[in-house]
Amino acid sequence: MVVRSVIAGTALCWTIGLASVTAQAPQAAAAPQAAAPAFDQAQAMADLTRAIAGKEELPATEVFKNITQYRGVTASRLVRIMELGFSRSLGVTCVHCHVAGQWASEEKATKQIAREMSKMVSTINGELLKKIPDLRSTNPTVNCTTCHRGQTRPALDLPQPAGRGGSGGGVAKASGSAR
Repeated sequence: MVVRSVIAGTALCWTIGLASVTAQAPQAAAAPQAAAPAFDQAQAMADLTRAIAGKEELPATEVFKNITQYRGVTASRLVRIMELGFSRSLGVTCVHCHVAGQWASEEKATKQIAREMSKMVSTINGELLKKIPDLRSTNPTVNCTTCHRGQTRPALDLPQPAGRGGSGGGVAKASGSAR
């Protein structure tokens, strides 16, 4: 009995709420919002450099909030990793992963993706490359640029081999068929 009246009351409240929303006079169309100003990467980097002045050699965890990766690096090194290791390697600006001015924010999924891919790179460099017996390198390493080549998605197209279908400078698209 009580359950039935609670359900009926909820339905009534929902119906009243819906009726009050639909009974309102139509609102004038919202004024178009001005586009947000373009993000200025150079200015953001200059601002970050000024913000950490005098703290460059402190651990990043003492200078910045919400550091989960690169916990053993200095503040200045972390800024360089973000600018060179991520921004340039993926051809993006800070706002690809961060909310401008709210660097500790977890709002963007790309921030966690970057963290997970960073762990993947660490596993490849720290464990997997060492297990390749005939790899002739004293310190084999991969990084973001190895696959991304300045693009947000890893590069999947190969250059066209010289002598096949043109000048050799083009890009061969994967056709899906094995030859």
